[in-house]
Amino acid sequence: MTAPPRRTSGSTAMDDYLEQILHLIESKGYARAVDISRNLSISQASVTNMLRRLDAEGLVKHEKYRGTVLTEDGHRIARAIIDRHETLTRFLRLFGIDEETIYRDVEGMEHHVSRPTLDVIRAVADELEANPALLEKIRNKP
Repeated sequence: MTAPPRRTSGSTAMDDYLEQILHLIESKGYARAVDISRNLSISQASVTNMLRRLDAEGLVKHEKYRGTVLTEDGHRIARAIIDRHETLTRFLRLFGIDEETIYRDVEGMEHHVSRPTLDVIRAVADELEANPALLEKIRNKP
């Protein structure tokens, strides 16, 4: 019997790196340690250490001075992380919560929400977007 595919890397820090690497690759075409360091406000030495760890885990291919690419597993995990982030953000925006609060809350929730719970949140968000009267009724509850 084989183990089910991992939903995340298993570490909040590793998830943050994978998410950042994918964002950089999508926006710039590449991910360098210096860019990851700047975007995550982490020392370049710490970034290099984590990139080595992610490489050892088979989630990235990191070549010193050449950049980092995601493996198939790394890309799948990064996509799942971004999907969770976007779904939670979309859901909270429905209720008019300010962006700073949403950002802080989603950063905490995205690493811990299970797939079944995320599926429910997505379904509720879809339903509320399709039914503005229901959304308004919920938003006006004391």
